[in-house]
Amino acid sequence: MTQLSINFSLKEFIKSDTATRKGLDNTPSPDVVANLQKLVDNVVQPIRNHYNKVITINSGYRSIEVNTSVGGSKTSDHCKGMAADIEISGVANSDLAQHIVDTYKFTQVILEFYTQGISDSGWVHVSYDEDNLKCEVLTAVKQDGKTIYLKGLHK
Repeated sequence: MTQLSINFSLKEFIKSDTATRKGLDNTPSPDVVANLQKLVDNVVQPIRNHYNKVITINSGYRSIEVNTSVGGSKTSDHCKGMAADIEISGVANSDLAQHIVDTYKFTQVILEFYTQGISDSGWVHVSYDEDNLKCEVLTAVKQDGKTIYLKGLHK
């Protein structure tokens, strides 16, 4: 399998339990692989280097069918290979999100479903589109059963 960096393989970014369970193809195009390479080079590997800890890729590339199956946004950067949902064992997701915001250029960081005081709750979504480094920072929370996005990091 293709190695994207010293610590990350393409396989980690295209693995999908939903695709496997439902028999969906989650094979990326060469353009998607190029986008994943940029995400790894500019954000994910530098994070790995900083913390010197394993990063778990909860979700990377999603084909349109996989994205639809998991209820992802129709405009999700995951479908272009420009996003990953990540966690690091032993690092609070709020701290990880803050580190990304303070250190890297990115398109979007979302602290997703973090519960204050529970360091391993939720995850961090980070996207990288070299043509749109808007550095948007959001926090996803559930209110009345719906996901809403608050501007900034709400820890």
